[in-house]
Amino acid sequence: MSTPTAGTTKKGLFSRNDYLAPLPIPTGEKPCDVINTIWRKNDVFIDIGNYSIGSVVMVMWPSLLVFVFMGYITPDPGLIWFAALLIMGIPTIFVIQGLFREVPLPVRFNRQRREVCVPRDNGEYWIVPWETVTAAATQHSSVSQGGRATMGLLVIGFENPDPNALEDNKFFSLGFHCGGGTTAMALWECMRSYMEIGPDSVPDSRVGIAPYEETQIGSLFVDVRKGDIVSVVWGIFCITILGTYLAEKLQDWKLSYPPELTHPDILEWSNPLPPEQWAQRSPALAAAIAQREAELAAQAEAPA
Repeated sequence: MSTPTAGTTKKGLFSRNDYLAPLPIPTGEKPCDVINTIWRKNDVFIDIGNYSIGSVVMVMWPSLLVFVFMGYITPDPGLIWFAALLIMGIPTIFVIQGLFREVPLPVRFNRQRREVCVPRDNGEYWIVPWETVTAAATQHSSVSQGGRATMGLLVIGFENPDPNALEDNKFFSLGFHCGGGTTAMALWECMRSYMEIGPDSVPDSRVGIAPYEETQIGSLFVDVRKGDIVSVVWGIFCITILGTYLAEKLQDWKLSYPPELTHPDILEWSNPLPPEQWAQRSPALAAAIAQREAELAAQAEAPA
């Protein structure tokens, strides 16, 4: 699979593609798990999943509130409700369908072996060298009477290591709807920094049932007791306008116990190795990272 080298940017009139790997060099962004993709993290591997029912709810919830408000202030709301049914009906069906489907297995990044385990729908597993993984942040804009709308995502690609694989089984990609641009780079850094720097460089998993004080309602009551008015107002805004409470509960329902890779070969592959057996960066990647770090340091020192 031929892709532009990392650090390449291609711009169009309404689009922008930032190529992040191969080779996986620093982006300059801080790792940020914006859509809760980190399902497990330890010293050996990190599990990355792209099932994010909460982010879908948070996209749809404000639109629903707009239709409810318009229906409330309109003397004859029939047309409003019909438009809401057309616009919100199909996405709602997909959400409900997704709630009753099994959660897809995560992709596992093993930093000690510098390999990636990619589970496939047919029960097959690919073991892909880390430095062959491709990544790109894509961003597209559209202009209408309502103004300019920008959408984007992070796309990570893997190539089947089997040279005899059929044409329709040679490549696999994951798309993370995180907004593109620097947000996609920050999400990619969760994987890249884990593999190249270590577990402490990326956030811990936020998937699963959190302590009450860290839930939407629990943290709101904590802020009330502290007298932190700004945080209380922001919490109420998130719960009522962004739909974070419903998103949290649906995510807890589906990801309280994220699916695990249970194949015996993968369990063996996931075991820790003695430090002297850890795989090392290729000379090409080491040189590319050193060059990129020097560029970022020069940019930081340059006058604004």
